[in-house]
Amino acid sequence: MCESISKLYGKKEDLLEETATEEHTVFGQGKDPILSLKNLNYVYNPGTAYEKHAMKEVSLDLYEGEFIGIIGHTGSGKSTLIQHLNGLIRATSGELSFRGRNIYEEGYPMKELRQQVGLVFQYPEHQLFEVDVLSDVCFGPKNQGLSQEECEKRAKEALQMVGFPESSYKASPFDLSGGQKRRVAIAGVLAMRPKVLVLDEPTAGLDPKGRDDILDQIAMLQKTTGITVILVSHSMEDVAKYVDRIIVMNKGEKIFDDTPKHVFRHYKRLEEVGLAAPEVTYIMHELREAGVPVSTDITLVGEAAEEIERVLKK
Repeated sequence: MCESISKLYGKKEDLLEETATEEHTVFGQGKDPILSLKNLNYVYNPGTAYEKHAMKEVSLDLYEGEFIGIIGHTGSGKSTLIQHLNGLIRATSGELSFRGRNIYEEGYPMKELRQQVGLVFQYPEHQLFEVDVLSDVCFGPKNQGLSQEECEKRAKEALQMVGFPESSYKASPFDLSGGQKRRVAIAGVLAMRPKVLVLDEPTAGLDPKGRDDILDQIAMLQKTTGITVILVSHSMEDVAKYVDRIIVMNKGEKIFDDTPKHVFRHYKRLEEVGLAAPEVTYIMHELREAGVPVSTDITLVGEAAEEIERVLKK
């Protein structure tokens, strides 16, 4: 394909070089961050032979309504990072604020923070335990001290948000499919009405359809409610498709924090840290090198099709 199209345009030496802007995107201009991390460090097993510096001087400002992706190879620090966001892990040093208040100050109400910043772990269905779906989703609101009527109201709203069928509300969670269990677990967090939803590999172990269904539902939820969503994923295609902002972790450090297009321009650097760009980005680079004057600033298959059609029409 590359060769046949390139015949229309000549050798790659004849093409003008693209001049991509490398300016860093400024997020949340004029807004106060909902979560702010300043010089966060975390050391596992300090003072022992197993000491590991898992987070190193990480600073981030996260804003309401953002859809954020966090990527990094195994051991990069992404899971450690998200466990700081609702206080499950306390930083060795640094500051973390929720709505402008330092969560490490004496007397800070951690229970309230965990209701506002909901964390859904990988394979969350392992946390399901009640006799039926509705009871399981009611568990979080009950811990908030709400009435049974309010708990059920919130649970039903949350189940509707994740597209779970009402006909199965009384089913045992253990009789559900993997994708259905995942929806129930996410609904259990949403029923507490958090301002931030943190998802650690929410599609792990699901088939392609189940993965797309879950992510489509999360994307719709984010757009319709304005909730801040933080998605940890190993799929470059998924983060390119769904998120507005990508944070890249490597050896406990933040190495990129920008829009997907800006981050994936650095695909060679990503390869150095065990990651990659979406497959379609490589295809566009191959076309460019073969002499086809396409933009390489492409991360989605639909964008690639439009770009190739545009070039062929010239």
